[in-house]
Amino acid sequence: MALSPLNQRRWRNFRRNRRAFWSLIIFSILFGLSCFAEFIANDRPILVRYQGEFYTPIFRFYPETTFGGDLSIEAQYQYEDVECLIVSGGLEDCFDDPEAVMEEVRSTGAFNGEPVQKGWVLWPPIPYKYNTIVDIPGVAPSPPDANNWLGTDDTKRDVAARVIYGFRLSVFFALVVTVLSSVIGIAAGAVQGYFGGWLDLFFQRFIEIWSSSPSLYIIIILFAILGRSFWLLVFVTVLFGWMALVGVVRAEFLRARNFEYVRAARALGVSNRVIMFRHMLPNAMVATLTFLPFIITGAIGGLASLDFLGFGLPSSAPSLGELTLQAKQNLQAPWLGFTAFFTFSIMLSLLVFIFEGVRDAFDPRKTFQ
Repeated sequence: MALSPLNQRRWRNFRRNRRAFWSLIIFSILFGLSCFAEFIANDRPILVRYQGEFYTPIFRFYPETTFGGDLSIEAQYQYEDVECLIVSGGLEDCFDDPEAVMEEVRSTGAFNGEPVQKGWVLWPPIPYKYNTIVDIPGVAPSPPDANNWLGTDDTKRDVAARVIYGFRLSVFFALVVTVLSSVIGIAAGAVQGYFGGWLDLFFQRFIEIWSSSPSLYIIIILFAILGRSFWLLVFVTVLFGWMALVGVVRAEFLRARNFEYVRAARALGVSNRVIMFRHMLPNAMVATLTFLPFIITGAIGGLASLDFLGFGLPSSAPSLGELTLQAKQNLQAPWLGFTAFFTFSIMLSLLVFIFEGVRDAFDPRKTFQ
């Protein structure tokens, strides 16, 4: 589908803003990688070859008996005996000395002189999920090393895995909240500004009352009754965040509703809905887009703040706010604080630069050389 000449000009303006354009590329790469977090950080192998057949544990459940074990529960692929069973093709000697069996099979393709059908396991780059307890000696949190690139937290969960999953969750949360809040806020502001009168007066008083309600206490009460969940947090955030765009959209519609092109459209019998959202809204988009960086960064900051206070996502979720709390509680582990700081700094800076570029691209008064 070809872009209209107006949108082509906007895209050219955006590309000429090098800071916004490169921020979009970097953020797209980071978010795209995080969307495949299960293939980057997981305690299940991506692919297993056992006795000539291929298995995908990352997608399916396989009991240990599938690979020659004795248990009907899910195979624990990080255990040496299970890995030995896969590599050796199911030799029972794996239960006695798995390291010796794997070393001989991998080097010679046989065991005790008998050839075996070798298998292999393809692991993700980080063999831990965000909730995997890393079995390493020493106290928690443990410092970064070759196995745990960013160290572990105070419950010995891999920090790098939690950052990848937490980055994806934070961005997805912010995008969902921004889209829903913007749709509701733009619609409410457009109705107020276009019709005015008693409708506008009533809405303004309602917004004043609603915006003065103690949102934090309401969130605490709701979570105490209903429990913590992702979609409940989205609902509550949108419930108190949709008013961010109402004022600016209302002002733009109040200013434009008596313009000649609006009066001409009314005289020609064009419906109010078409006038509002096809003719007037595009002219109000520049002022509207100015506030989008604040909404999306505010959603990420709000999620992190609630997690930091213990009223955000469930404790089992990969939360960047909880990582910040752990950094505060474990000052002897500076890698936690540095990781949280750089993650938030990079993520929020890229988003602000991108939306600044989008705002300037929609502004007809701005051009880039």
